[in-house]
Amino acid sequence: MSRELAIVIAKHTGVMFDNAGIMLKTCDLDYILCDMPVWKHVYHMLHSCDRWFINPEHYAEPDFHEPDMNSLDVMTDKVLSREDLSQYLAAVRAKVMGYVDSLTDDMLYQAPPDCAADRLSLILSQNRHFYAHLGNINATTIIATNQWPRVVGPSGRSGASFEGLYE
Repeated sequence: MSRELAIVIAKHTGVMFDNAGIMLKTCDLDYILCDMPVWKHVYHMLHSCDRWFINPEHYAEPDFHEPDMNSLDVMTDKVLSREDLSQYLAAVRAKVMGYVDSLTDDMLYQAPPDCAADRLSLILSQNRHFYAHLGNINATTIIATNQWPRVVGPSGRSGASFEGLYE
């Protein structure tokens, strides 16, 4: 069973989560972006990855989830803190990386149970969605601070510690 493509996906997915960790440390969670605070954008990004990366048809909401909390069109009473979001990021990362580490290349072209999309399509669509939101959130940091949050590049430094959070 070949894992060459799955290993590349795992490497870049780890880098994606490293970038999210930096973004979460540098962003202003109360900054308003498109009528919603950034914390909702972070939660929406993580929730979508949690649900859609593996199999959207077999998914359980996190214990703290409330209706519409992941929606960027509906304001909710509950507010998530940086600590809440950091814990959720760690949980989603562990779940997704465990999943990617279990894949073979052949599995990427097959759909998970009860799902219309193949695994590779789910993964690629979530990478696109995740990075779109991560970029929007980083843009709010750039606007507010006039500094660029550090971004881990394609060479990967997954799990590495960084000297500073800004470039």
